[in-house]
Amino acid sequence: MITPYDWQESVNRREEFVRLRLRDGSPVVAASCAEGVLIMSVRRRSPKIYEIYDKLVYGALGAQSDVEALRIAAIDFAHQEGFARSPDDVTIQRVVGVALSPAVKRAFGDPTISPLVARGLFAEVADQLEEDKFFTLGYDGDYAPQKNRAVVAGDDKAEEAATSRLKHGGTIDEALPSCLLAWGAAKASIELEEEPTDDQAISALKTAIEQGEIEAAILERRTHRENRFRRIDHETVERHLRTL
Repeated sequence: MITPYDWQESVNRREEFVRLRLRDGSPVVAASCAEGVLIMSVRRRSPKIYEIYDKLVYGALGAQSDVEALRIAAIDFAHQEGFARSPDDVTIQRVVGVALSPAVKRAFGDPTISPLVARGLFAEVADQLEEDKFFTLGYDGDYAPQKNRAVVAGDDKAEEAATSRLKHGGTIDEALPSCLLAWGAAKASIELEEEPTDDQAISALKTAIEQGEIEAAILERRTHRENRFRRIDHETVERHLRTL
């Protein structure tokens, strides 16, 4: 017989297991800018940033299989919504709140299956910058709306260190350097276990890209291209990296 105490102990152990696995993951940061929604991370092998639907983008840290599972579930739901309703009815709030959160919550609370080792960042670009939407999704299924910017990182302090450095509302030339600095701050916060300086944040970023590469993309607010989602080329990223 499982007592309430046993169940709570199981939840605590699962939470500790996931937290330890996520701690060393590569953060994902995103912010609104005049041109659209900018999102970036640092990857070693597999991509961490994906287009979900016409106006929707997703990034995550965690086990690649779980990151991929969330991506597929989000894409499937978005396309089903678009087919059954209309493309304009596909919103990031429904993707996160209806499709993903309940499933992730069930997996976390069920001691017979493995919890998802992932934290997701989701964004939707709007016609006006002030109307862009951001959500973060936790490994326990809890999700939260964010305003103008969002971060998922190894722990809460790392996310706070990154968020405090994220600029929004300017151009992409202003937003990208702040995203790079924010990513470094999140990583340095984990490594140092304290609030990092900007120099420490830059050092953490440059150390990370010795073994990986910066991945950045923008979900364009207005475009003549077929797709709003555009990956930012290596030369542009390098140019902004040199300004730090």
